[in-house]
Amino acid sequence: GRDIRALQDRLGRACANLGPPSRCFGLQLPAFLAANPNPQPQSCWVFYNAAHVKQVDVPTLSGAFGILAAHVPTLQVLRPGVVTVFAEDGASTKYFVSSGSVTVNADSSVQLLAEEVALLDQLDLAAAKSNLEKALSEMAAASDESAKAEAQIRVEANEALVKALE
Repeated sequence: GRDIRALQDRLGRACANLGPPSRCFGLQLPAFLAANPNPQPQSCWVFYNAAHVKQVDVPTLSGAFGILAAHVPTLQVLRPGVVTVFAEDGASTKYFVSSGSVTVNADSSVQLLAEEVALLDQLDLAAAKSNLEKALSEMAAASDESAKAEAQIRVEANEALVKALE
């Protein structure tokens, strides 16, 4: 209820501050940690750590890609979108991330750090649409380039969230 709406509000303001990432995935392929059920505000939620998975799909500024064992090393910037984790049995779990980074190391370990993250099925489409309308209004009313840029980031994050939920 209220916690999910608060998270959606933060997602609506995604990337507006430049603080350190507050949420993270810790994964290692083919291993990928159970969610911390009671995270403290501003703590790092670790969703996976040494849990075997088949694949992780990530949205990046250079395009979406899938990470499998023995993936070529890379460092990418996450864009707002859906991270999908495929278990070895084929089951998938989808998360919405607002921004962050993903690093694939030579040893097939992967670190995915996200500014904000939520299980996709816990987010509300109506709230996302409302946040998008508000961000579009703020962008239209922006009086300087800085305010316009911040509003544009909120628009992009909310557009991605609406698209993911539709």
